[in-house]
Amino acid sequence: MRTWTGSTSGPWRSSGSTPGSAPPRSAPATGTLRGVRISTGAGPARAELDAAEDPPVLLVLTHGAGGGTDSADVLAARQAGLDLGAAVARVVQPYRVRGARAPGSAARQDEAWLELIGKLRRRFPGVPLVQGGRSNGARVACRTARAASALAVLALAFPLHPPGRPDRSRAAELAEAGTDVLVVNGANDPFGIPEAAGAIRVVVLPGAAHALAGQGGAIRRVVGSWLAELLLALGAGPRKPRLAPTRGWPSGAVG
Repeated sequence: MRTWTGSTSGPWRSSGSTPGSAPPRSAPATGTLRGVRISTGAGPARAELDAAEDPPVLLVLTHGAGGGTDSADVLAARQAGLDLGAAVARVVQPYRVRGARAPGSAARQDEAWLELIGKLRRRFPGVPLVQGGRSNGARVACRTARAASALAVLALAFPLHPPGRPDRSRAAELAEAGTDVLVVNGANDPFGIPEAAGAIRVVVLPGAAHALAGQGGAIRRVVGSWLAELLLALGAGPRKPRLAPTRGWPSGAVG
């Protein structure tokens, strides 16, 4: 694939704020569920779910190692999904919910991710899954894509290697996804920039570093264009955004 360089012109139980998430907002929009609890073997995860009516795709996003789901790049990707009528879940993983800053065992992290993905997908049967996240979250999404039967993976600020250690490449994790991957990295990212290969498409944003600060508009456009391509390939196409009513949805936590 190509490397693009250059800028682009309810009834579920809700809880309070948790590590890695913003404080609850007042009067959320109908169809948006805040602080949804999802049980896993590694402890509870939490999600903010924008539930669309008859969504063409379920977009599940997560954070970096010590961050939260309100980073500018994750929010921009969320909006790109909403623009196309997708259902979007932003997930705070179990280790962040319990207050840890490091994810620990990759195997355990991936296992918990697959559990919560399975439970989210049961709310949207038959809807194609696109999963992704920023930095460490992008690694998780790539590693688990096959097992999750993901249609595609969005990798924001994929950390190709630790800063100053190009010999410790994580390129194999990108290849492990086994499906279409969109990588969006900053040109000045000290964690390196992956190369486009096979189904891996890479967009490099000039002047941006690992945080992708100030790139919300560009990310929204790039991700939106990519998602629209995926939907057209499925024969679905973008849909007019319609928030799903929460009446009649099962009460309590997910799982």
